Amino acid sequence: MISKSGSRPKKIVLAYSGGLDTSIILKWLLTDYGATEVIAFCADVGQGEELTGLNDKAIRTGASKCHIRDLREEFVRDYVFPAARANAIYEGQYLLGTALARPVIAKHLVEVALLEGAEAIAHGATGKGNDQVRFELTAMALAPHLKIVAPWREWALASRGELIKFAQDHDIPVPVTVDKPYSMDRNLLHISFEGGILEDPWVAPREDMFVLTVAPEKAPDRPEEIEIDFERGDPVAVNGQKLGPADLLARLNQLAGAHGVGRIDIVESRFVGMKSRGVYETPGGTILHLAHRSLESLTLDREVLSLKESVLGRYATMVYNGFWLAPERLALQTMIDQTQARVTGTVRLKLYKGGLWVTGRRSPFSLYSEAYATFERDEVYDQADAGGFIRCQGLRLRVGAGVK
Repeated sequence: MISKSGSRPKKIVLAYSGGLDTSIILKWLLTDYGATEVIAFCADVGQGEELTGLNDKAIRTGASKCHIRDLREEFVRDYVFPAARANAIYEGQYLLGTALARPVIAKHLVEVALLEGAEAIAHGATGKGNDQVRFELTAMALAPHLKIVAPWREWALASRGELIKFAQDHDIPVPVTVDKPYSMDRNLLHISFEGGILEDPWVAPREDMFVLTVAPEKAPDRPEEIEIDFERGDPVAVNGQKLGPADLLARLNQLAGAHGVGRIDIVESRFVGMKSRGVYETPGGTILHLAHRSLESLTLDREVLSLKESVLGRYATMVYNGFWLAPERLALQTMIDQTQARVTGTVRLKLYKGGLWVTGRRSPFSLYSEAYATFERDEVYDQADAGGFIRCQGLRLRVGAGVK
């Protein structure tokens, strides 16, 4: 985005991952765009070994400096867990792993830009995807005066082949080979795979692509049971061991991944309008989603649960589309968090060869009463009362039948 005067920003902070796109963008901003200084910013949201050597690579490519911030705890505590309290799942399948990471990255990208006195921020999202919206809406909500540079919407490079040639011409090492014909994005909640061979929705993903999960047929031949403790809607312990948010999610990733739990292959509706095929590994998030819903079934009033379910899709769409800081998402979060006051207890689950089942749940705030629900003789419920209840419920149906 160029200012009204037509001048381009000279000092830019770039959201940098060290991958193909952002490596080339860093150099392009200096050689073609006209920036005089580019500062790299990398957010550690759980990429693991991908961060190794990133500082040196950024400097070699032309960055004046490289900020790396460990955001794993903040990401899980302030983004993953609030969405989990909402049972957020987009189009019935996607647990929003990428969508939840973008606003925390953008938040710190803006902070670094303000700290460094930069005029603009830049990102490597394409003009076809969702991430451009997520980064930019977050930045607009936090620092609307910052300019935003989106090279994919400006430069003449039109294909991955042209990007690779640019990298070769400028001696930039890039991690894309014929052995890895797809792109991947990793954080503590998930790994996403898109592009390349996956652009044909009929082509099955290669087994050697997966990182967090074993193939279900190669998972252990014996099931494993685990227990998760919740307090006010948030998980706090696994198998009785108290863990912080990031460590807890990492532990669930290990447990679920070992049993092949958490793989999905979907075609989703991007915000910009097109369909996109993605393959995702979300092992720990899959466990959390099922366990949390199970505990809510025990502790939430029927009408509260119904109300919460009615806004689930709307909430998930807000997050997917990049409106994490929008007033409507914040308002919904307040309502959702109020429902979690008594979502405290323990859920037991069984993991086996890609399958996941709840086998038990308990809570000091349980609304389940065996005295009322039993099929045996009880002293608290008069079954004859049901006759009047049904007649009142059916009144409008009987009146309508009479009119017909």
